[in-house]
Amino acid sequence: MPRRYISDWTTFNQLVFASAVYVFFTNLLPGITFASDLYVFTGQNWGTIEVVLSIGLSGVIFALFSIQPLTILGVTGPFSVLAENIYSLCIHSFKIPFLPFMAWSLIHAGWMHYILAIVNAHDWTMRYVTNFSGEIFSLLNSIIYFHKAVQELQRAHDALDFASFLYAVIGAIGTFILALFLASAEGWKPLFHRYIRMGLMEYAAAISIIVFIGIPYCGELAMLNKDTLQISTSFRPSSPDRNVFFVKFWELPIEWIFAAIIPGAIITVLFFFDHEISSIICTIDRYGTKKPGGFALDIAILGTTTALCGILGIPPSNGLLPQAPLHSESLLHDENESVQVIGADGQERTERRVVRRVYEQRWSAFLQAGGILIFISPPFQHVLGLTPTSVLAGLFMFMGEQSLSVNPILYRTFYILTPPSELPELPKTVSSYWPIHAYTLTQITMTVVIFIVTLTVAGPAFPVIIIALVPIRLLLMKKIWNRETLRFVDAWACRDGTPEDDEDRKLVEKNLQRERHTDEESGPGQGQSSGVEMAEINAEKSQSEGGHPTSVG
Repeated sequence: MPRRYISDWTTFNQLVFASAVYVFFTNLLPGITFASDLYVFTGQNWGTIEVVLSIGLSGVIFALFSIQPLTILGVTGPFSVLAENIYSLCIHSFKIPFLPFMAWSLIHAGWMHYILAIVNAHDWTMRYVTNFSGEIFSLLNSIIYFHKAVQELQRAHDALDFASFLYAVIGAIGTFILALFLASAEGWKPLFHRYIRMGLMEYAAAISIIVFIGIPYCGELAMLNKDTLQISTSFRPSSPDRNVFFVKFWELPIEWIFAAIIPGAIITVLFFFDHEISSIICTIDRYGTKKPGGFALDIAILGTTTALCGILGIPPSNGLLPQAPLHSESLLHDENESVQVIGADGQERTERRVVRRVYEQRWSAFLQAGGILIFISPPFQHVLGLTPTSVLAGLFMFMGEQSLSVNPILYRTFYILTPPSELPELPKTVSSYWPIHAYTLTQITMTVVIFIVTLTVAGPAFPVIIIALVPIRLLLMKKIWNRETLRFVDAWACRDGTPEDDEDRKLVEKNLQRERHTDEESGPGQGQSSGVEMAEINAEKSQSEGGHPTSVG
């Protein structure tokens, strides 16, 4: 273990630094965009400096002490929606102060995380999670990103004159299109040198953001009104009622301390599911990770940072989608690998092949979090204050597109719109695309329903609905879709020891028992059918573990 930790600090190169810069922008700017939302919908209790402090502090702690540093922590869209609903309940329904109640909610969430870590909840919960719920959760994140972009432009419309608002729309769309255009630079060959194309691709979001932050301050555009981020002019909380980053949580009435267990449990469910899926997706097979994950310890660390954020009076951070898998994507490189193969002559020999693998290190996560933490100082806060909210809207569009572009639901939606003659050939075990289309439409419908719930007074309960998707998949959907179709479209998040493996084992044991019973009654020469059935089961299982090209897992 110590050697693995030391090796995490011995790898550093240009690609690692570029990854840190990329994640810095794709974590900081969406975070402060959520901050502009939270500033409005939490009565100025949480603003830019609170979000920046949370992302930087939690990110540095996680980069230093977690087992799997590829996971990126930040303030998420789902939690922002949850916090806004809790604030509304505190102020308008319960008539109690928001920050002490939220502090207790996060403290309760902290010790609940410890319990999940102690009982190693990952092993007996995530084994039941398939890509069905993971893809829905990822799609929900994409929709929230697009929705936040619209909300930013809506607020700009309310705050600006028509000419300024028109430029805000142009700035948002321009930020999005330029980032999207530069992200495709790798395919511009033979234009520019390869290193220039790589640089444009790796720093696409950063370049686009810097360009469209600067343009409104040039020439006659500088005369336009701008809706910019609300910032603190000193190292102090956003709320004028607070002087220090500390909440007197013990002053909350005892009955509300116990009542805070309910939102604490909801936050725990959201963070556990979100963080686990984030950790799994950023270490899937395509990234070639060699070092094992440490789900139990990482959840304990997440519980610590969550409770700490509650005491400091800042929003908590947890594993991000899509930033975590995008972090892994940005660290992919080619490696030469020696493998032992047996030739046609039966002799073993060594072959070298090129494989794609991520740099497994802590520098990129540490540098991006440390860079974000710097922005809590007043001079850097001033720099953030120059950022038009239209740029943040554009970045939200870009992040939504990036998240959506790697979601298998998108590709299967394209299959619905594709003529049958043009569709890829299905394996022999799946007879038709119609069950696959129905499965995809079910996922889209459920995502839309959950998103609508987040916009209602029932919004705080939406993480529970996401978790409910797991038993729906295991108990209900397998009665509607046959097993072969589900194996094709819905891989397991954790492959080892899935419930279907248990079913296969029980079926084999049952057949072996039946074979022995038949042998005892009929004598030798009988009971070979179970061997055939077992071979069919193993063949089916082997095919399913081969996965599907559009599977996240």
